[in-house]
Amino acid sequence: MAYENIRLEHDGAVATLTIDRPKALNALNNKTLQELEAAVRSLSSETRVLIITGGGEKAFVAGADIAEMASLSESQAQEFAALGHRAFALLESLSIPTIAAVNGFALGGGCELALACDFIYASEKAQLGLPEVGLGVIPGFGGTQRLTRAVGRARAKELVFTGARIDAAKAKEIGLVLEVLPADGLLAHCRAVAAKMLKNGPLAIGKAKRVIEQGADKDLTEANTLERQGFAELFGSEDQREGMKAFLEKRPAVFTGK
Repeated sequence: MAYENIRLEHDGAVATLTIDRPKALNALNNKTLQELEAAVRSLSSETRVLIITGGGEKAFVAGADIAEMASLSESQAQEFAALGHRAFALLESLSIPTIAAVNGFALGGGCELALACDFIYASEKAQLGLPEVGLGVIPGFGGTQRLTRAVGRARAKELVFTGARIDAAKAKEIGLVLEVLPADGLLAHCRAVAAKMLKNGPLAIGKAKRVIEQGADKDLTEANTLERQGFAELFGSEDQREGMKAFLEKRPAVFTGK
């Protein structure tokens, strides 16, 4: 599929999805969200890690496209929010690891996009925030909920109510960002992390991701039951047999995802 506002590139088992509207600071309009959703749906079983970043030097995604949003009616706003929620929920539901490489402004919808990934690495130049209240609205693509789960209720309220932008160092301090990297080393770091994950069993990573996500909102007994079931379900897979055989034979495992 040909895209206008994004680029989807593959390097072996690693896919890099770039939001590519640099003149608009990669703002998310309807077309961009539709292309993002289509690109995520297009990923094949051969893709084992997805990295998301922004085109140009200034922005990851500077937000939703205010020029497009300004004249929306209530029903149109409902449809726009539904599109963003659907695209980000699809991203979040992937069984493969997803990495946000935040290379600049990640505001509003951009911060929400990053929050839908498994983890965030940020450039020293990055700024993150949910400034929607300054426009008379609230985050509409899951930001209030994912941010709360990432940094806690009080910190999320502070960021949303003030609309503050925070730099990458502060984002790391509060647990929103894992690491802060020099701008010219951000993607290399993300690819190095991806390479480490590619050495491990894809079925196991997918199961671990599902157990962590499903167990996060359950009590410890229920969550541990999910883990026990997930652990057992992997036995009998070709990957489990290969992984343990390789360990005993003192050689690297060759996983096939079966």
